[in-house]
Amino acid sequence: MSIATTEHFVTRALLIAIRTPCVTQQEVDESLSELGRLVNTLGFSVVGAKTQRQRSTKKLSVLGSGKLEELATLTGESTFYEDEVQIELDQDELNQLLATTDVKCQANVVVFDCELSPNQLSNVEAALGVEVYDRTRVIIEIFSKHARTRTAKLQVEIARLSYLTPRLRDESSGDRERQKGRSISETVFEINRRRVRTQIAELRRELIKLQREMDGRSSGRVEQLTVALVGYTNAGKSSLMRALTDTEVLVEDKLFATLDTTVRTLQPPTQPRILVSDTVGFIQKLPHDLVASFHSTLEEAKSADLLLYVVDASDENFTSQLAIVDHVLGQLNIDLSNKILLLNKVDCLSQEQQLTLLEQYPDALQISARDKSDVALVHQEIQTYLEQKMCPACFDIPYTASGVMGEIHNKMQVLEEEYHEKGIRITMKASPVALERLHKMLQITTF
Repeated sequence: MSIATTEHFVTRALLIAIRTPCVTQQEVDESLSELGRLVNTLGFSVVGAKTQRQRSTKKLSVLGSGKLEELATLTGESTFYEDEVQIELDQDELNQLLATTDVKCQANVVVFDCELSPNQLSNVEAALGVEVYDRTRVIIEIFSKHARTRTAKLQVEIARLSYLTPRLRDESSGDRERQKGRSISETVFEINRRRVRTQIAELRRELIKLQREMDGRSSGRVEQLTVALVGYTNAGKSSLMRALTDTEVLVEDKLFATLDTTVRTLQPPTQPRILVSDTVGFIQKLPHDLVASFHSTLEEAKSADLLLYVVDASDENFTSQLAIVDHVLGQLNIDLSNKILLLNKVDCLSQEQQLTLLEQYPDALQISARDKSDVALVHQEIQTYLEQKMCPACFDIPYTASGVMGEIHNKMQVLEEEYHEKGIRITMKASPVALERLHKMLQITTF
């Protein structure tokens, strides 16, 4: 349940969708429903939705003049204090609200289910007299609220400033001021835009520095077996991460509750040790700047030995969500051949629905992250899959090089140890990279 209030006042949002000829009504409804959840996550209250057919979303006024006049009658009263209203909506109630055409309360914010250009944003705000958001801004605002680590905050701030820079407004239009040491024609507005661009450049330099430090830490894990959780936002990745690693990982029923990549050890421990990482979730119409900003964070998925592809099977739109995740991962050149599809939240489905899923996805695992036996099954599947990628080998380790034994037991699966007069003969299985590294270590140690 989400309570759509803020600390000081309630923000009431009217959602607007534009249906172009290439978009079906079902796609419009699905996208609006998701936008409603995004708006709720941001702390806004949804008071209704309107849809209009248009040939494109590129008109300067976005909507027709008649629709703008209609919307203007539904907006106003910029402040609603929290003691005046308490609105609680679950997903079903939200969908029911969006399915109606009546807007019973005036809105003080209008949210478009598309990205608006700076000119469109200015024109619509002037016509409606209230603040206007587009879908991109909503997502960026949510990311800004949920970023925890310095890396995530830098990534989000770069995306936020990149979005805002072309939307800065010239408050001193027609009132150009002379600036010391600068062109006479340069306005305060232009100076501010340049300052923002300079700030973005500084943030990018700091991000590159942090990413190099992260690369240095991750290079130490290069021979370790790694598993990455990927999927749509709110599919249950963090819940599964918590169950697989027996650690305290943030779990919330909100979109984009997790933005930072978390790496933990699979529990109960295995030999060799297996690392599990949780990654940021995806969503349709994910802003390009955010995909680019989180490219380094998603490197965990790119370098993983196995992808756990988590899907909320209880969501009626999960097939389209699968397609969106495939598309984004494809943009990042992530290999999808090494994956296990996990149909999560099947405890919310009937037996008949589960049988239908079995027919549609025979190779997938139907699980609930809340069920310990299901989590144990995923644990075993991870081990089985990764063992198939390991190669058998036999090494004679001289006693003078016994220091490598810790490395062997940590990163390899020891099958047998035989002690001889000059050293230890070990039969093992490990990844090709780990075996190559061990071979080089023994050459150096025994030189």
